Order: sequence, then C-alpha cells, then structure tokens
Amino acid sequence: MPYIEPKSAEIQAILRSVHTIALVGASDNPSRPSHAVMRFLQERGYKVFPVNPSLAGKVLLGETVYATLDAIPRDIDMVDVFRNSEAAGKVTDEAIAIGAKVMWMQLGVQNFDAAERAMEAGLKVVMNRCPKIELSRMHTGAG
Repeated sequence: MPYIEPKSAEIQAILRSVHTIALVGASDNPSRPSHAVMRFLQERGYKVFPVNPSLAGKVLLGETVYATLDAIPRDIDMVDVFRNSEAAGKVTDEAIAIGAKVMWMQLGVQNFDAAERAMEAGLKVVMNRCPKIELSRMHTGAG
C-alpha cells in the first residue's frame, strides 16, 4: 500500500486522538529541536516519553528517558521520530511491535518502505512534518 500524504484534517484528527507519545531521538540539549518539541507537546497535555539509549535512566523535562520503545511501561499512541530517514525504518518496526497507532516522522525524515510496513500493520503514518507546527496551525486556524 503506497504512502499517501495525509490531508490537514486527517493530521488534526490524529493529533486529537493521541495521548501518549514516544519521542525517539530526544535530546537533553535545550537548543535541539527534539527538546523544544517535547516541551511543546507536554505543554499541550501530551504524555511524552523520551527515547535515547545514550540518556537512558536520566530524567528529561520531568520524564525518565528510555533506551528503547519496548522499555516504556505504558501503551504508546504515537511514535515521533527525530532520527534520520534510514534509522526511521528500524524505529518503525519497533513501533509496530509495541502496538503504536501512529508513526510520525519529523521534518526531513522520509522512509517510504517503512511507511508502507506501518500502514500494512494498521498504523497511520505522517512523514516530513512536525507535530509542533501542525498543532500551532490548528490553534491559529492556519493551513
């Protein structure tokens, strides 16, 4: 099943339906986009679980950092990937394995093979977009 970019209304519906987000590639550096997006999502009421093997066990923005998706002790609605396009393939397989509902690849991250695997497994897929930008559009009515 080929990837078809979701329309704005579908992206909005996805963002309204999720409550728990695993943010893969989370950074403890406040100048990194993943750090800012995690904070933004938390401020909007999402429960965000940071995932980064090099920071595992530490606390980032009040949340324990996990080494892998399957180490998170809660069900995850959405996996948000701050990794390169190639790495997104492995993360997608992990997202499928944990039963995530949405696979979200950040700006600049596109892996069409992974997207197809995710869709075949029943996940919704968004690529080359940022939830912070999309949520800001929803709030302002833009887009």
